[in-house]
Amino acid sequence: MRAVKMNKTLKNWFAALLLAAPISMAAAAGGGGHYEKVDIDLRDQVSLQRGAQIFTNYCLSCHSATGMRFNRLQDIGLSEEEIKKNLMFTTDKVGDVMQSAMNPKDGAKWFGAEPPDLTLIARSRGADYLYAYMRGFYKDPTRPTGWNNTVFDKVGMPHPLWQQQGVQAVELDAKGQPVMVKDEHGNMVPKLYWESTGLQTRRLANGKVITKEYDEYARDLVNYLVYMGEPAQLQRKRTGYIVMIFLLAVMLPLAYFLKKEYWKDVH
Repeated sequence: MRAVKMNKTLKNWFAALLLAAPISMAAAAGGGGHYEKVDIDLRDQVSLQRGAQIFTNYCLSCHSATGMRFNRLQDIGLSEEEIKKNLMFTTDKVGDVMQSAMNPKDGAKWFGAEPPDLTLIARSRGADYLYAYMRGFYKDPTRPTGWNNTVFDKVGMPHPLWQQQGVQAVELDAKGQPVMVKDEHGNMVPKLYWESTGLQTRRLANGKVITKEYDEYARDLVNYLVYMGEPAQLQRKRTGYIVMIFLLAVMLPLAYFLKKEYWKDVH
């Protein structure tokens, strides 16, 4: 009897490990490393609207989001007229998917690889990774585009928001190699300095750069990317809460009294 129970226990543990494996693999796909936590709030419609505007103005020229339709932006408080007027540059039909304005073959020729579809990028990479990525661009004359990234070494794309953030440059040693330092999480990253500041940053008298404005800019974009990966996420969670309340408030008492009624003649 004990052997049977032990065998069942081992089978349960094995099944749990199999179920956990995809989660571990998804976490590994997020790029590894430790990144600053970004505040994601899918109930913040103002942030989502700003993020959608940034995405369609700066990302959609190269990247597609074929799992997202323009008319879904009405779910974050935008009217059909606002969507057509401010966010649609590659089509005139509000029911169309978000298709890139650039031919993918041209992207492969210019950047070395086709720009990936961004519909599920937040689900595959994680919000913290994307937040660090959007703040990690720096000037690198050794790269074909002139840009590199602290979390994606030898990145193929140029910095799309350099005018908003400004230009970070890498400090070089006597041999012309990047000076590497540890960040607050122990990751080895290039030592950067501000070559210029963007429209949404400012420099104090002591030379320190205030980047809070750009950080909010990047946060809004990442917030939208998270929303785009699953637009029905909030509705799904609300439905889940309603189901759990129904089960606890209605079905559990009903099951309890049914059990009492069924077993009253047995005892």
